[in-house]
Amino acid sequence: MLEQTVKGRYSRLTDKSFQARDAYALAQGDDDDKGVPWAGLISPDNPTSGPYGGTSLVWFPTREAGSLIALVVGTRGLSPDEGILTRPGHRRRVAALRRHLTRKGIDVWTKPDPASLGVEIPKSVTRRFEGFDAALKRYGRELYCIAAVPLEQERARETVRAFLDLYAFERGWQPLAATKGEFDEYHAELRSDLFPRVTANDIYGLLQQRRFVILQGPPGTGKTRLADEVRVTGFEGRGMTVQFHPSVTYEDFVVGLSPDASNQQLRFSVRQGWLLEAAAQAREAPFLLVVDEVNRADLGKVLGEAIYLFECREVGGERARTIRLPHVVDGSSDFTLPEGLYVLATMNTADRSVAGIDLAIRRRFAFVPVPPDRDVVERQGISLATELFDKLTDVFVEHAPDEALDLLPGHAYFLVRDEAELRTRLRYELLPLLDEYLRQGVLGPAGAELHAVRDMIADVSVPSA
Repeated sequence: MLEQTVKGRYSRLTDKSFQARDAYALAQGDDDDKGVPWAGLISPDNPTSGPYGGTSLVWFPTREAGSLIALVVGTRGLSPDEGILTRPGHRRRVAALRRHLTRKGIDVWTKPDPASLGVEIPKSVTRRFEGFDAALKRYGRELYCIAAVPLEQERARETVRAFLDLYAFERGWQPLAATKGEFDEYHAELRSDLFPRVTANDIYGLLQQRRFVILQGPPGTGKTRLADEVRVTGFEGRGMTVQFHPSVTYEDFVVGLSPDASNQQLRFSVRQGWLLEAAAQAREAPFLLVVDEVNRADLGKVLGEAIYLFECREVGGERARTIRLPHVVDGSSDFTLPEGLYVLATMNTADRSVAGIDLAIRRRFAFVPVPPDRDVVERQGISLATELFDKLTDVFVEHAPDEALDLLPGHAYFLVRDEAELRTRLRYELLPLLDEYLRQGVLGPAGAELHAVRDMIADVSVPSA
């Protein structure tokens, strides 16, 4: 039955690229597997019986609890599938599978690293999957993605198809014409699920809880636009935007002295910084201070003693924190953040030329990753833009280490009115960025993969003769 399912969904070219094993025969004939019947698809490079290695797709049937479907590493280890199991892209696609099915109400667990054979399934997870104790106990170190197959037929089909199509993708199987549309649609959804999505409503809700939030992500993911949307929709336009850069000082942000030439005499007057201006507005009604490119300034110097105020649970009320300013403002040198003030900052994670944020500042803010959004590109209806976005994303997802994934160019590079504008943006905006990445060697050994996509983008960016 398992073999028939594969042949009925994928090209005949897959016939020699998988091996199917029967659950019940193994359960009865192999001492190692007695009591844990299973059926699975494994690499054909393994022997036809006995222990095997590499990644496999396995069903564990039970009489009472239904069945468990899982991605498993064979008990002999990673070989012959080290290339799949150790690739960052496989780990990320498995995590995307979990998010995809979880949204549909299906209970799924994934191991952080599929290749970590020494990591047991946490006890909190085994309690979630009651009825599958034998399989979880016997293969707890080898299982790296599991889901309880729903009893309802359509949801069961959807769960099995999701696992099977992901496994097929990793094996390079091609779907038959009759199933290609469904296969492609599913993997498009997985691409969209590779990164958590965030909306203006999400950010506004988080601001109500944490007050001080930083949006972080690579260039072109719409962080500034998202912050402005929060200001307009969540605060009815009440807010102000300031931009940090290396020349911003404490006097700009908090308070300082400003030269004032009057009556042919030079004198200095106290000038309120952006924070004090926003605080004055917030005393009347909720007010949002947006700080663009927050990490481009020396935050320790810019904030000074004001960092003491950024404690979300001690703003306003009896526990409100107060600092003493170096200058008197409105008759007092004491300053407290009002309850109506919220701060939303943006941070470009691809800019390695600026300093990181120290822990004292970091713990006072909630950080929200803002990754590229495939759906935005697809909705504009320019197929070439979506195709190139997918190819570039795939290179980073498949090969980039976690610290380099922050460099993935955002969807803004692909948002255009027509293909002519797309070619212009690719040629004069995206290609220079990719060339800089290649010079820096950000993908290490996978630089050749990035170079291949870079050349493809360069070829299509040249206007037709």
